[in-house]
Amino acid sequence: MKNTNIYAGYRYPPQIISHAVWLYHRFTLSFRDIEELLVARGITVTYETVRKWCLKFAGRYCNQKKKNRGRLGDTWFLDDVLIKINSVLHYLWRAVDQDGDELDILVQKPKHKKAAKRFFKKLLKGQQCAPIKIVIDKLRSYSAAKREWMPSIEH
Repeated sequence: MKNTNIYAGYRYPPQIISHAVWLYHRFTLSFRDIEELLVARGITVTYETVRKWCLKFAGRYCNQKKKNRGRLGDTWFLDDVLIKINSVLHYLWRAVDQDGDELDILVQKPKHKKAAKRFFKKLLKGQQCAPIKIVIDKLRSYSAAKREWMPSIEH
């Protein structure tokens, strides 16, 4: 039989591993800072071990947190920002709810109606419910995509 315990084979208990990963992702701490915090609590662990834990378990924790985060806000704020990646301009599309929780992001080169529709489709696919109201800037591709994907939602 396959072992379903994700912590099987680790020397440290799951509480220590999850606490170290939480410290790294919640606060702006380095792996060495986390090592020192754990040593102060009587837990001898190297920064390299903390790094490996973060690589292995962070994705699982993030997915679990997204599942358990509860109901989203009724108002969504959508925005796009121009960023440069390897000297090439891209657009970072982002959606945030009224509580400041990031709903989704998408990085792509174009900034036209098709790109906005792709973002709306990805955004709605990942959420359990649609918002009551969305707040967007005056970008024409947003309004064109909104008419197609969210026609009944207040702007």
